[in-house]
Amino acid sequence: MSEPIVLGIESTCDETAAAVVRGRTLVSNVVASSMDEHARYGGVIPEIASRAHAEAFVPCVSRALADAGMTIADVDAIAVSAGPGLAGCLAVGVSGAKALAWASGKPLYGINHVIGHIAVTQLQFGAFPPDTMALIVSGGHTSLLHVEDVARHIDVVGTTLDDAAGECFDKVARLLGFPYPGGPHIDRHAQAGDPKAIRVPQGLTQGKAGAAHPYDFSFSGVKTAVARWIEERQAAGETIPVDDVCASLADSVATVLARKAMRGCEQYGSDTLIVGGGFSANSQLRAKLLEFGAQHGVDVRIPELKLCTDNGAMVAMLGVNLVEAGVAPSAPDFPIDSAMPLTKICM
Repeated sequence: MSEPIVLGIESTCDETAAAVVRGRTLVSNVVASSMDEHARYGGVIPEIASRAHAEAFVPCVSRALADAGMTIADVDAIAVSAGPGLAGCLAVGVSGAKALAWASGKPLYGINHVIGHIAVTQLQFGAFPPDTMALIVSGGHTSLLHVEDVARHIDVVGTTLDDAAGECFDKVARLLGFPYPGGPHIDRHAQAGDPKAIRVPQGLTQGKAGAAHPYDFSFSGVKTAVARWIEERQAAGETIPVDDVCASLADSVATVLARKAMRGCEQYGSDTLIVGGGFSANSQLRAKLLEFGAQHGVDVRIPELKLCTDNGAMVAMLGVNLVEAGVAPSAPDFPIDSAMPLTKICM
């Protein structure tokens, strides 16, 4: 099979998505988001998201196949996110994919959604060089991974010990009165602010804790420090310099992520860093990673914005990798795993 054709299905959070990938070519890509339905609550409500997935599943998959000019008979395999993610949301996607695979007689792969964020970069940058490092940054994950073989072997180098980068931004955004999701609002205001205006701590970079966790991430203290700074000024009746707060927070978080990623590349002798996850859409982080990469001689591969957030293309691309590597399809009764470990690539 020279260029496998894989249908990818994604439903881990508030996006229902389906895409068709042929080899390293994205043929179609459809995303239906229920984000607007969650905005009034300030965060994703799993029950609402699950119902939205159930409504959008058939239209998304049908549209992805139609846009590709295909029917399910033209597909070589189906891949679906089996974890990590919200259990109810995962259940909808996996149940639908199992029904589709059974009805069509196609092999089905239950894949790791986070590893999909790594795989998708191949659509833009091609194959992975040996000893590739990957930085995954999203609402729930901040992880540094060593990619030995994207279809068979990935090692966790560093991970989130408390709040992920995206969580930190969302919590500060709420304090500043921004609507959900807060990340894009902080990004926009940060572009107009002074990144050195406020001293924001850089989590797990100093002292014994930094030495004990050279590749791990902690943004809970960063969130707390910014929150206290805002509350103190509010209590004193001072005006909050919103642009400067956002710029200082964004610069601190981006610097920590970039420094630790470069340290990981140095440790593993890697000259390529893949970046993925919804938070990698942040403009300050993208600029900082490219800046540090140029300084350290590391090729930083950050995909275009539509491939950063959750989508079916990343699921399909990892599915292609699994088919090409000769990995056996998942068992028909494979379970969802809302806390799927990052070393597990396929169920």
